[in-house]
Formats: sequence, structure tokens, C-alpha cells
Amino acid sequence: MAAAGPLTDAAPGTTQFELVIGGMTCAACAARVQAKLNKLDGVAATVNLATERAHVTAPARVSVPDLLRVVQGAGYSAELAAPERPDPGATADQAAVRRLRRRLVLALVFFVPLTDLSIVLSVFPWSRFPGWQWLLVALAAPVATWAAWPFHQAALKQARHLSSSMDTLVSMGILAACGWSVYAMFFLDRSRTGLTGVASLIHASGGGI
Repeated sequence: MAAAGPLTDAAPGTTQFELVIGGMTCAACAARVQAKLNKLDGVAATVNLATERAHVTAPARVSVPDLLRVVQGAGYSAELAAPERPDPGATADQAAVRRLRRRLVLALVFFVPLTDLSIVLSVFPWSRFPGWQWLLVALAAPVATWAAWPFHQAALKQARHLSSSMDTLVSMGILAACGWSVYAMFFLDRSRTGLTGVASLIHASGGGI
């Protein structure tokens, strides 16, 4: 994206900038970026999560690279906003929506049979067949990995900067749920296949699927 010059309607001795912030997914992310920018001496910043923009008023001694380094050091991408165009960022936004839609469609395609099979095999243990565990793992893997990758990617980026966000919670939840389900299927249920579905659920075994 081409760099734009500083905004002109600033107080004497200061300059206003508009930065495009990438990687924010929750209010905590926006608050973190805003707090990091405001720690710079003489800088006043407000960050809008919805527009992914940061409006910054900075003294002349603070340069754009200084601001960008602060945001990037917090674990997010940043660049100076380009001059406004008739439809600024529309192409990039549309591409992002298409990428997310593909992940959503894949998640739904695998999620529906995964959910149906999990319920049937949990409530009716007699319906289980050889290799049923591996079938559920195969159905869950694309959802928990590729479809959920934006959450894992953001969580890893935050971890590298010793911070966390809502993505961290979502990623950990996915990993914990998958890990417990694998344990329940391959270990907890091995000794309870003779129980009825209701008994299996009461014993916290079949319910783990």
C-alpha cells in the first residue's frame, strides 16, 4: 500500500498520522495497541477495532518508523494509511472475506457429519465399528487445523511477544477439546463399550467423544 503523508490539521509542533493496523481481532487487541502507542512521549493515539485504524498525534521528534515499530513490537502489523480513494481497501477487504468464507464452508462440510456421528456413537455404543475413532479424527482435523488456522496463527504471534488475546483463548480451547476427545475415544471408552449410551454418558466416558 502506498504511503500517505501526515495529516495537516494538527496542533503546532505536532503531526497527525493514520495507521492501518493488521491482526486485531478483539477489543483487547485494540486496547493493547493504543496503550503501546500512548506510552511514547508526547504521543496521543486512539485505535478503532472496526476500521482497523489508529489515529495518532505525535511530536515532530517521533517518526512514522518509530510508530510502526511500536505496533509491530506488540505483535501486530502496521503501515501508514494510503491516500483516500473512492473505494479504499475494498479489494483487500473482499479478498479477506473470500478467504474466511472458504474456511467457513470447509468447517461446515466436515462439522455436520462429525457432529452427527459423534452423537450417534456416543449415545448408542453398539453402533460403533472398527476404526470409528480414526474416522472422527479425520473429520475433525481439517476443522481444528486449516479452518481454525487464523486463531492459531494470531495466538502464536501473541505468544512470541509474551502477550495474549481472545485468539489465544480460542486456540487453547480448540486444542484442549481435541486433546480430550482423542483421550476419551482411545482410552476412556475402551473399557465401557458394553454399557448403554445413557450409562456411558453418566460415567463421563461416551460424553467425551
